[in-house]
This record gives sequence, C-alpha cells and structure tokens, in this order.
Amino acid sequence: MPQLPEDIIDRLIQLERRIQQLSTAVNTRPAQNTISGGGVEITGGGYLSVRPPAGGPAVFAVGKWTGDEYGLAMRRQTGETALTLNKGDGTSTSMQPLRIFDKAGRELFSDDVVSGGLARPWLAMLPPQNTALSTWPLTTATTWTTIAMSYNVIWQPYMRLLINTRVSSGATGNVRVLVNGTAWGSPLTVTSAADFDYTGPVAADFGSVFRSQVKVEVQAYVSSASGTVYANPVLMHGCQTP
Repeated sequence: MPQLPEDIIDRLIQLERRIQQLSTAVNTRPAQNTISGGGVEITGGGYLSVRPPAGGPAVFAVGKWTGDEYGLAMRRQTGETALTLNKGDGTSTSMQPLRIFDKAGRELFSDDVVSGGLARPWLAMLPPQNTALSTWPLTTATTWTTIAMSYNVIWQPYMRLLINTRVSSGATGNVRVLVNGTAWGSPLTVTSAADFDYTGPVAADFGSVFRSQVKVEVQAYVSSASGTVYANPVLMHGCQTP
C-alpha cells in the first residue's frame, strides 16, 4: 500500500519545531572569552583596560596614553601603581623608562633610557683599596687562619670574588676562601702571590641559601718556615648563571 502524505497538522507542527530551533540558534551566542588559533589586535588609537568588579583604576592598561603616546601600566588591586612603561609627555618618539614602584609609590627600579643599563637603585661600589701591604689582612701562622670575613645576603646564584695576594720576601704561603665554612673556588687554594679570581655557584643548592645570610672568609697560612702572607679582597659581586 503506498505511503500516504502527512496531513497539514503534522506539517505545521514540524514547521513550528524547526522555527524554534532556528530562533534558539540565532539568539544563543557562545561566551566570548576564549581565543583559539589566533590573536587580538587593537589599532587606530585603541586601548585595553582591566578594572576590578567594584570599579576604580584599571589594574592593567595598555594602548593609547596621552596625546600620541602608547604605554602600559599595572596597579595593585588596591589601586597603587606597581609598574609603568610610559613617559607622560604625549609624544610617540620619547624613550620610555620601565619603572617598578613599592606600595607607597616610591620608585624601586628604573632603567636608564639615555645610556642604557640601570638607573635606580644606585648600587654600592667598592672604594679603592689601600695598596700598602702593611694595611692588608695578613698572617704569619703556619695553619689556616681567617684574616678577613664578611656576611652577605644572597640573591643571585653565582658570585665573583677577586683577591690580590702577596708574600714576604723568601716566604711561601697559600690563600683560600670559605663560604659558610666550605672551601670555595677553583682551584680551592692559590699560592701567594697569585691572585684568587673565581666566579662560581655560591652553593651547590641555590635554594638553600637564597635570601639567607652567608659567611665568606678569606684564610691564609705560611707554608715556609717563617714569613707573612697577605690577601686583599678588591672585587666581589653576585651574578646570574652563565
């Protein structure tokens, strides 16, 4: 028996169902919070600002600044400026300094946009040392003796230390460095009057000394029957892993 065509009521019900499906598809939009396989580009003088739910200054802002300048700024969620990359003069040609601020707005770090390098903070430098041997740390002992010592808080994994060494006429001696009581350097000892000049890890496990105070000692001894060994530290600084 041949199949009979659907009656008009069935056709209307199907048509109504399809219209509802189309209406739902048109009015339902996926969340616009994910980018896959592409990027976002803001042109024509635009900018991006991220503000906290309660309002107030943007915790992150990037793009058009004042005048023709483009810049960037980050704030703490409590409103204080934490980082900026802008000049504030409204021009598009100014070299912009990178600045980091503490919670009170004091500048902790900035780069030198004129010559390059670091602008702030000002770092301590070793003043010229006395070249008169009689004023240097010294020993006449025939066993390892600490003749100079300092304490330093460690922030960087490597350290460089340069020590000038001397010995009195006719005598021989050795110099070494201890870091927290462990011999440090390569070689571990130098013969006076060779300089001790070494750059290496502060400790085998940097995590164990990071932000902690370490003790650095210069030790020396006279290996001949008598005499004097001198050692004068002239350079010491932390540095990154090579």
